[in-house]
Amino acid sequence: MYVSRLEAEDLYKVFGRRPDEAVEKLRRGADREELRADGTTAAVIDASFSVESGQIFVVMGLSGSGKSTLLRMLNGLLEPTAGHVRFDGQDLTELSPRELREVRSRKISMVFQHFALFPHRSVLENAAYGLEVQGVSRETREQRALEALELAGLKGWEKSFPDELSGGMQQRVGLARALATDADLLLMDESFSALDPLIRRDMQDQLLELQKTLKKTIVFITHDLNEAMRLGDRIAVMRDGRIVQIGTAEDILVRPANDYVESFTKDVDRSRVLTAGAIMGEPENGYDASRAPATVTADTPIIDLFTPCSTSDVAVSVVDEDGGLIGVVPRARLLAVLGEPVGVSADA
Repeated sequence: MYVSRLEAEDLYKVFGRRPDEAVEKLRRGADREELRADGTTAAVIDASFSVESGQIFVVMGLSGSGKSTLLRMLNGLLEPTAGHVRFDGQDLTELSPRELREVRSRKISMVFQHFALFPHRSVLENAAYGLEVQGVSRETREQRALEALELAGLKGWEKSFPDELSGGMQQRVGLARALATDADLLLMDESFSALDPLIRRDMQDQLLELQKTLKKTIVFITHDLNEAMRLGDRIAVMRDGRIVQIGTAEDILVRPANDYVESFTKDVDRSRVLTAGAIMGEPENGYDASRAPATVTADTPIIDLFTPCSTSDVAVSVVDEDGGLIGVVPRARLLAVLGEPVGVSADA
């Protein structure tokens, strides 16, 4: 059973004059443009969400949507103008600067977009840096850094320096540094955005593979919807400082909250994002599962249904972990969903 580890409640961040007054105006219905006329900028407006233990929670939006500002409030790098951030029940917004630094050094790690490596330190020294800040002994921190580098696929590169590594390898060092501290929460700010597409996908694979073992709680910031849908257990879409929708990749793709979200999803490859469970319907009376061209689980990508659906008029069976029938995917339903942004709950 999942338990919420991180909670954001009614978060606001306003830059400029009289920020508290600006928050009250926003609560009464004012928009960003009205505040800008008064010399203030509302970066984050009334953001609330929770992240469960072991989840990858992705926050996505275009530049200026407020996603990076939101991330920096989660670990106290920016103080909220209003609202609360709770981690394991502890309200981070009420901690003293010293207490907050302690939490950041031991419980929360951050992986930046531009690697943030020390050029004069070796790969091993860079990976161990967070532990050095904590005051961990050299022997212990080097051992933990070696283990983290191996997890990140950098075994054998410990004595190298950052300028000897490719961009993808440098990002792996940044990831290893975060893993070495064994922090409970990883905050990743556009961590793969500076990488070439192939390296970027490789890093996504690496993160997903690591997550199978480590089961960290992760907040991942991106402007790329395909990346969000590939990585996120849940996704928050931001626009103009506000969260406009939170849901699974399937929720956002199939049931967009508004035209803005729908415009984001139009170029997404639905066949690789949607699953059989997301589009299945009730079996018709007399449905014979023994005649089904295939039997799949609810999390099977619908791209894997193309071949069986093309070879039979009988719907594909969808079963639970015990093999019990929970739904069917007829050929007509599969084709309809590939072309329609909404209406998955309708009958095929």
